[in-house]
Amino acid sequence: MVDQPLESPDADVTRVRLPNIKENEMFGIADQLLGASKIKVMCEDGVSRVGRIPGKIKKRMWIREGDLLIVSIWDFQPDKCDVHFRYTRTQAVNLSKRGKVPKNLDIF
Repeated sequence: MVDQPLESPDADVTRVRLPNIKENEMFGIADQLLGASKIKVMCEDGVSRVGRIPGKIKKRMWIREGDLLIVSIWDFQPDKCDVHFRYTRTQAVNLSKRGKVPKNLDIF
């Protein structure tokens, strides 16, 4: 019987949600809190948009400036978006190390 280590080097990697390109989702960085469940988001395509924080996210987690987000752009108003997911600081650093975050948003 071969001795195998109990933990492999990739054992601490957890699965996190990534943006779904088919559903018009992309990464974004929270720039400025505007109030009334609105936030200014710098998206990965270089456009700054006004994001709406739905009640589902607003009640469960706080979004601060500098957080990595998944946003979906509105079809009928491309200068606005909805926030779908917020990464914790640890998740954002791990995504950055693995090269999943675009270079223009990589502040981690």
